[in-house]
Amino acid sequence: MLAWFTLDKTAAPGTADRLIADLARDLQDRGLAIAGATQTNHDLGPDCACDMDMQVIGDDAGPVRISQSLGNGASGCRLDTGALETVVARTAPYLAGAELMIIPKFGRQEAMGRGFYSLIAQAAQADLPVVLYVPRQQHDAFLEFAGDLAVRMPPEDLHHWCLDRFAQAL
Repeated sequence: MLAWFTLDKTAAPGTADRLIADLARDLQDRGLAIAGATQTNHDLGPDCACDMDMQVIGDDAGPVRISQSLGNGASGCRLDTGALETVVARTAPYLAGAELMIIPKFGRQEAMGRGFYSLIAQAAQADLPVVLYVPRQQHDAFLEFAGDLAVRMPPEDLHHWCLDRFAQAL
């Protein structure tokens, strides 16, 4: 089952990342077996794009910077796809023994079959519940990928949904 959420256009930048990080932190604090990654964006001011870091849940190696500085006035994609793949590779071993996976989002890379795409598919195939954010631009690609495994959730219900998954596993 793939529990996904979206946010309305009025949500502040970084809201989804904070929701995912808070959820992961709470589940970890409860001692529950989760795998995945969280993203943190570092605001560099109004004239600069944020720096983006990802932390593998349960990994003490520290965050991985997944953004690259393209310089002032650059308009290309800042995502460092190699760094994202590093995070995915570091996340994969934690799936064994996990009862739930949390992924920051099904973004452009996942819509193209890259990034966390294969780990999400692996988790779904193993009946491991997955929680993730899906930006509006990727709704169609996500629903095509997830099919009838997709369950759209209001963000405020995710915590309860996750705890219910753990209760069912007992």
